[in-house]
Amino acid sequence: MKLTEMPGTDLTFKPLALGTAEFGSAVSDEESFRIIDRFVEAGGTWIDTARVYADWLPGGHGKSEHTVGKWLKKSGLRNQVLISTKGGHPRLETMKVSRLSEAEIRSDAEESLRSLGVDTIDMYWLHRDDESIPVMEVLGPLGRLVEEGKIRYFGCSNWRPYRIREAAEAAAAHGVQAFSASQIQWSLADINEGSIEDTTTVELDKEAYELHTQTGLSLFAFTPQAKGFFQKLHTGGPDTLKDTVRKIFYNEINLGRMNRVAELSGQLNVTVSSIVLGYLISQPFTVIPVVGTSSFSQIEETLESLEVRLTPSQVKYLEQG
Repeated sequence: MKLTEMPGTDLTFKPLALGTAEFGSAVSDEESFRIIDRFVEAGGTWIDTARVYADWLPGGHGKSEHTVGKWLKKSGLRNQVLISTKGGHPRLETMKVSRLSEAEIRSDAEESLRSLGVDTIDMYWLHRDDESIPVMEVLGPLGRLVEEGKIRYFGCSNWRPYRIREAAEAAAAHGVQAFSASQIQWSLADINEGSIEDTTTVELDKEAYELHTQTGLSLFAFTPQAKGFFQKLHTGGPDTLKDTVRKIFYNEINLGRMNRVAELSGQLNVTVSSIVLGYLISQPFTVIPVVGTSSFSQIEETLESLEVRLTPSQVKYLEQG
């Protein structure tokens, strides 16, 4: 397969990132290692984690990063993979208090470097935004981390389109490095209004889509399979959906899309998962689904999507309301 290029960088990779939120906590070290091994064996190179992952569990602070770091040390494959992690997330108990000062950004990045056991982070994400802070006040600290060799590139996670545009304009005006990518929630499934409890989560909307289409900015899509909505609906019906999944994704639009997913799955002789992820990978700008898996069997099914490319007409067909 032809490798994906990220505009504005020298990074090339297969268009799939391995999300590791539960590694080292809900997923054991042993199973985590098996999943990463299989992902890399299949040609996957992008491993995505975050400083805040597992902070919601007693003693969970840094579990994901530590687990990825242990795999890197054990495998000796640091030079064959790209590592991204996220910092600047509010404390979970005080989500309305931002942590985007230079000291906090630097502290999180340096703690991530130690936990991962690496000298540099390939892509460093700001996990949340504070729209009251001028964009240069966050671009400056990130640029200094690049100058020091601690990170190579940086991106934004859960930033709104107007702020991303502001950051791009400020970077150009000051001649500094800009965001290389954005990471937000996106899948084929339409989200029920008001169903996402975390109001700091940013979902793809028309404005965000236009931003990426117009600028070519790469997009990393989290929750790209809508928490398994289409797969579970296809194999077991509505009764197999968890209450949280039903609350967010169960609606007439998605039921119609399910029918079209199943139709294309049969026509192309690929899995439902491959169609759902292929929808994202086949967009007119670079999209990298960040796929979180909790078992070896799930990663096997996910990897099949790397060989699926949908035509523009098939993409539009799936999107019908």
